[in-house]
Amino acid sequence: MEKFDVIIVGAGLAGLAAAWTLAGEGVEAVVLERGDYPGAKNVSGGRLYLNPVRDLFPGLWDGAPLERAIVREGATLMARNRSFTFHYTGSELRADRPQSYSVLRSKFDRWFAERVEERGGMILAKTLVTDLVRENGRVCGVVAGGDELRADAIIACDGVLSLIPEKAGLRPPGRPHDYAVGIKEVIRLDPAVINDRFGVGDGEGAAHLYAGDITKGLFGGGFLYTNADSVSLGLVVSIEDLAKEEAAGDAPSLFEAFKARPEIAPLVRGGQTVEYGAHVIPEGGYRSLARLVGDGILAAGDSAGFALNLGFTVRGMEYALASGHYAAKAVIEARKAGRYDAAALASYQASLEDSFVLHDFKTFKDAQRVLANPHLFGHYPELIGNLMRDLYAVPAGPKSPVFTTLRKHLPLSELWTILLDAKEVTKI
Repeated sequence: MEKFDVIIVGAGLAGLAAAWTLAGEGVEAVVLERGDYPGAKNVSGGRLYLNPVRDLFPGLWDGAPLERAIVREGATLMARNRSFTFHYTGSELRADRPQSYSVLRSKFDRWFAERVEERGGMILAKTLVTDLVRENGRVCGVVAGGDELRADAIIACDGVLSLIPEKAGLRPPGRPHDYAVGIKEVIRLDPAVINDRFGVGDGEGAAHLYAGDITKGLFGGGFLYTNADSVSLGLVVSIEDLAKEEAAGDAPSLFEAFKARPEIAPLVRGGQTVEYGAHVIPEGGYRSLARLVGDGILAAGDSAGFALNLGFTVRGMEYALASGHYAAKAVIEARKAGRYDAAALASYQASLEDSFVLHDFKTFKDAQRVLANPHLFGHYPELIGNLMRDLYAVPAGPKSPVFTTLRKHLPLSELWTILLDAKEVTKI
């Protein structure tokens, strides 16, 4: 029976980060990945906020396959027949160390895996873990391909529909309320065309989020990120809402309608689809996080629920990287003590509490509830769209005063509703 120091289940960003950290300390770590190669089955919106994790991985980022530094932010509220858009850019976004980049996971994860292997980490692709091995109540191995593999500690990084923490008793079975489904298409375009259409220069990129009629009133939204020679266009919608509101249609139909919108179609015109995928996304926030540590086992990345949707930003990759790193550090500390029970691994929870990871999740613990307000996906896009329509309209006869137009769309009852909703928004 083969025995390792540490077995990591899943070669996503959390698993690779853990392996990279362990290998750097001379700890024998093997990563078991069920895909054909690291990144083969990972689907992500495609934006990595580097600032929070840059210093956790010294020397890693030189030569990393980052697509474009995001220097232009945007958001659009979409009504049925019109939309309202704002853009933001600033000198800080063009700093020498940009805060975020677009990435393509199939490319980035393979590159990261190669760096892990250069450090001495071992990655076994096409290896499905189906169960855990226990001894005296402590997790001490996994079952993969019918074989038992033993280790001092297991780090579960097996993704959003993670079965390993569930089998270890770290989390209950998933609830539809805590998940969304995302569909993404990567569309190849000439880099010069991308620069012109999105108002960026060579190496510079844009990120844009969309909300409103594109999800037919359901919790969710769209996104677009520019890569070096492609754009990532996608749509995310609540699984629970999709199941309840069949009239809204299925996720692929919503995505095709989004892609055909007059605001979107010109941005991808002439492009060639080179990748199409769908994936489940954790959206439950702080209240749906798994218990992070058990006897002989830790959970990191999507497996623990580390993804955060704030409406104006969607984050997950940096949480995966950091949680994988801190899980590895906890194992290294436990190794010094010579024991791997939950108490010995508890420094993982403490490290996350001290880091940006759990600080962010606690700060935005009400985000999912606040953003689930149906007014945000139906009423307000239509309200703002209609207000803009009348403000910009030039009729054949006299035009109404601006104040009259505002009062038409914003009576006292409407202002009261806005005030109540705004009060909720102050909680995030």
